[in-house]
Amino acid sequence: MSEQHPPLVLIAGPTAVGKTAVGIHIARALGGEIVSADSRQVYKGMDIGTAKPAQEELIQVRHHLVDIINPDVWLSLADFQAGAYAAIDQILAAGKLPLLVGGTGQYVKAVIEGWGIPHVPPHPALRADLETFADIYGATALHAWLAKVDPAAGQSIDWRNVRRVVRALEVYLISGQPISVLQTRRPRPYRILQIGLTRDRQSLYQRVDARIEQMIDCGLVEEVERLVKAGYGWDLPSMSSLGYSEIGAYLRGECSLDDAVARIKHDTRVFIRKQYNWFRLEDPRMVWFDLERESPDMVLGVVRCWLEAENQSGGKQACN
Repeated sequence: MSEQHPPLVLIAGPTAVGKTAVGIHIARALGGEIVSADSRQVYKGMDIGTAKPAQEELIQVRHHLVDIINPDVWLSLADFQAGAYAAIDQILAAGKLPLLVGGTGQYVKAVIEGWGIPHVPPHPALRADLETFADIYGATALHAWLAKVDPAAGQSIDWRNVRRVVRALEVYLISGQPISVLQTRRPRPYRILQIGLTRDRQSLYQRVDARIEQMIDCGLVEEVERLVKAGYGWDLPSMSSLGYSEIGAYLRGECSLDDAVARIKHDTRVFIRKQYNWFRLEDPRMVWFDLERESPDMVLGVVRCWLEAENQSGGKQACN
């Protein structure tokens, strides 16, 4: 291992591909701990619908950033990034291997690329005023305002993307600093091995269907009912997420359970396609494993070789 750049192993990929199992396999073999990069597993009480690791898995390997907030708490990307860095540094200080495991693209990229993220929470009233400005004077006028106070952001943000223009102006008006300055990337000094897991698309969809059926059998409907009885409203981001939104429609009498399950399966396929846009198969920085043909032990072998190698080239080729 490089003394100047401590190691960090990323294990990413789409929903239901097998990230949890591979991460736990590697962590147990190499003395590692897992930092979850899943935007929904942070919520307490949302276990079944988020495919959270089972209790025995959480006992086998320590997981960070799982079950850390209630469903009505807003966790910003900046909050997650800060928590992930703190967990990674804590794991390294204990002499263990940190593994960043998850499929939330923004979370993963924010950590490994060192995104600069404005610590400015949403301001609904200000957003409404800016959107009203755009409605009255036009999106081009709103964009011209942004270009005047933050030329770099004005150049990089399309005037037609009103949501991003509003956010950039919101950050500037609240913080007094241009969002283009606050978003400067500052990668942390980690030596990162980026592993991507994939499967044949049809096989992956079959795994998704089986997982969703299992969620129903394990009590997903009852889990959502408990959350509602606990006072968590349907308008919360957590409750409007994949799986919970569709079951919510069923519980409100808007559709049958069969229709809700079919919708979860459909929406999960759409989500998987979005995940593949975040983690591209042609990305040369990623070392891809097709779990239809390559075993978790093969992934472990590459990680082990990478850790032991004196050079930093990494990848399958360096370990063959």
